[in-house]
Amino acid sequence: MNEDIGTKLGRRERQIMEVLYRLGKASVAEVLAKLPDPPSYSAVRGMLTLLEEKGHVRHKRDGMRYVYTPAVAPAKARRSALRQLVSTFFGGSPMAAAAALLEMSGGELSAEERDQLSALIARSEKEGR
Repeated sequence: MNEDIGTKLGRRERQIMEVLYRLGKASVAEVLAKLPDPPSYSAVRGMLTLLEEKGHVRHKRDGMRYVYTPAVAPAKARRSALRQLVSTFFGGSPMAAAAALLEMSGGELSAEERDQLSALIARSEKEGR
């Protein structure tokens, strides 16, 4: 199973994975219906087969159709995608990425969100990270 979901995927493959994560499971037709500017049915089926070969999805037979699900848990996929984003756009610096997110929020964090961030930082320090 590929641990770096998103790092070696093309734009359309990422879109398909986004659909699968959003729906949890889907047939080719269901994926096709959710894609922007969708390609042909056979192109989506082929990409799902390729994603399965790469270890990103798995399928089960449901009557006459295959139903696809992500092979990587959403939390693991998020971590991998964030790692790639931080590496690509922030020189590997989580601090720079966090600062950009805070700037992007325009100071609109609620008191509860600020408390949660403070608690995460405190826990991280306590664990020596």
